[in-house]
Amino acid sequence: MDFGMPTLIELPAPEDCAKLCRELGLQFVELNMNLPQYQPDRIDRDRLRKIREEYGIYFTIHLDENLNPADFNPYISQAYLRTVEDAIALAKREDIPVLNMHLSRGVYFTMPEKKIFLFDTYQEQYLTAMRGFRDRCEAAIGPADVKVCVENSDGFTDFHVKALDLLLESPAFALTFDIGHNHGIGGRDEGIILRRRERLRHFHFHDGVGKKNHLPLGAGEIDLEKYFALAEAREGRIVLETKTVAGLKESVKWVRRMQSA
Repeated sequence: MDFGMPTLIELPAPEDCAKLCRELGLQFVELNMNLPQYQPDRIDRDRLRKIREEYGIYFTIHLDENLNPADFNPYISQAYLRTVEDAIALAKREDIPVLNMHLSRGVYFTMPEKKIFLFDTYQEQYLTAMRGFRDRCEAAIGPADVKVCVENSDGFTDFHVKALDLLLESPAFALTFDIGHNHGIGGRDEGIILRRRERLRHFHFHDGVGKKNHLPLGAGEIDLEKYFALAEAREGRIVLETKTVAGLKESVKWVRRMQSA
């Protein structure tokens, strides 16, 4: 398995992330496209290539968490589609194997007794848009070895599950299992993911206590060994997704103990 680190707010320059990645014996850095320096119009592709060659690491990409290719406003949805196509072009050029994404819940109306999600109410339109998103990604990727991996976050809704299965009809799509997010919602997404385990390619590992997550591995209550075994069985990549340099170092220590056990 390959292990990687997220983009850390303490290390805004990609060179600094790559240096720490190599020092810790990790294999890749997951670039976070929520940050201004990693927007499609600002990424210096030649710089990324030089970093990759100098430090002997590679990159994956975490797409913008606001990504919503099914937005009802066509101007907005087209902007997101173009953003993903730009990221795919970057991935193909720079040998980036994974683009990680969340499924948006979209807008909801808060009623006296519950929330009504517009993607649920207008589900046919939503699923048509997600099918179009799938097809555009597949066309952009072509024969390249690039996967768009869908990550669990705040709990998959019924319309998310239908969209997920639409996306997974394409070989261009796969799954990311974030074990900390899953723990924080009481494990509700685990069954959905494990029923599709043959499509698992990518993992986000962080520990948690109750709803609090992104703790260093070993600092919480998650059964980490169980998920480590799952990742090994799937030969997946693991991002040690803590948010600080200190937390990342503690997580690396936990991994080394597991590997030497």
